[in-house]
This record gives sequence, structure tokens and C-alpha cells, in this order.
Amino acid sequence: MDSPPRPACGSRCWTGSPTGSASSHRTIPGFGHSDAPSHTGFAYTFDHLAAVIGHFTQALGLTKYTLVMQDYGGPLGFRLAIAHPERLEALIVQNAVAHEDGLGPLWKTRREFWADRETHEAALRENFFSFAATRQRHVGTSPNAENYDPDLWTDELAFLSRPGQQDIQTDLFYDYRTNVASYPAWQDWLRQRQPPLQVVWGRYDPSFQVEEAEAYRRDVPDAEVHVLDAGHFALDEQPDVIADLTRRFLQRRQARTDG
Repeated sequence: MDSPPRPACGSRCWTGSPTGSASSHRTIPGFGHSDAPSHTGFAYTFDHLAAVIGHFTQALGLTKYTLVMQDYGGPLGFRLAIAHPERLEALIVQNAVAHEDGLGPLWKTRREFWADRETHEAALRENFFSFAATRQRHVGTSPNAENYDPDLWTDELAFLSRPGQQDIQTDLFYDYRTNVASYPAWQDWLRQRQPPLQVVWGRYDPSFQVEEAEAYRRDVPDAEVHVLDAGHFALDEQPDVIADLTRRFLQRRQARTDG
């Protein structure tokens, strides 16, 4: 693989290139508009999705990459990084959790669902799939909700309302409990490997608490942490800022490698 690094993404990645117009980098999305087979014939687990993304990177011949991880991309990215640490050049985390610090009050209903799926599935679906919940994922606690484009949550809700999608997402969210159980292992891996790490965090995220951003420094003291006036999908609100931060981070990492 040629250098400098070529970022690859997991599920719920940034759309477009977070490195802006920098011609020396490219973004390879791992989710987007991929096929979504029925949940009855495809195991919607994070282990399985990570294996699919792993095969995808192999098919593309990627031997070195920087993982850009947002939300669900975090659990996938950590699985890829731990499975193939020799391929990883850096990690870029945007509102993806690896510590209990990041799980706020909204997770009470979700933890009940994990403990007893049959009893709590209806409440989980309301917590996750309603119009109000979908809008809240984007707006969060922002003091400037009027600045958000309503198409953001309207489009997401349309996607979630497609036939079979709620069953798929419910299965995947039930498996999210395996991520929380893996947090200690991911933290241990970070402490041992000390990968180049950038954390970019939208402070108005209603699900993932802003304390999580600094939690990464407990494991990687040299981590570069930026908290922005943005929500869960920070790239929707601060694309130029994030592009600049990402570009500079990759350039500094490359300079240290070359030096």
C-alpha cells in the first residue's frame, strides 16, 4: 500500500472525505447504501459486520489504513484494529464510545432491553425509532436547534421505515451489549498499543456524553481531543473544521513517520 495513509471507515462513517480536498488521502466508506439482507438470513451482530468489513479491506488490498470511527463504526473499528494491529496507522474517533463514561441516561431503556429483550423490545423501539427520537439524535441538547436542516432526521426516519429495517436495527442494537462488555478489552488494547489517536466530539450529543472524549486520554495520554459545538453527527454541522483538524492530524502523523 502506498503512503501516506488511506483512511477506511466502519459502519456509520462520515460521508465524503473528512480530509477535504487533500489529494494525498482518500476515504473508503464501509456502510452507506450497502445491501441490507433480511435479518432472518444474515446475522446482524458487530462481530459479523466487522468480519464483512475486514473481508472488504482485504478485497481492496488495503494493508495500511487509518480507521475513521463514528457511532457504530467505533465497535467495528476496534474489532478490526485488534484483529490486525499491523495494518493500523492511526485512529480517528468521532462520537464513538469505548468507556462507560460515554453512556448517558438514554441508555437506561436500552440496558433493560439487553437484560430482557421480550419484555422491553416495544419500549426500545419507541426509544429508538420514533420521529421524536430520530430528531433528538441530530439536535441533541443544542441551544440552536433552529439551525439544523430538518431533512437530516426526516431522511434518517425514511431509511429506518423501509421494510425490514426496524427488525435489522433491533437485532443489531440487541447485540450492542457485546460492545459494552468489550470496553475493558478495548481500553487495555489502547493502553498497550498507544496508537496515534484523534478524538473529535460533538458536545450536544444526547446519547454519548461529552465526558467520553476526555476518557480516551486515560488510555492514550497523547491523544488529540477536540470538543466542538455540534451534535452526534458533528460532520453535518462542522465539516470544514473537522476536515481541517483531520488533515492536520494526518499530516503530523505522517511527518513523524517520515522523520
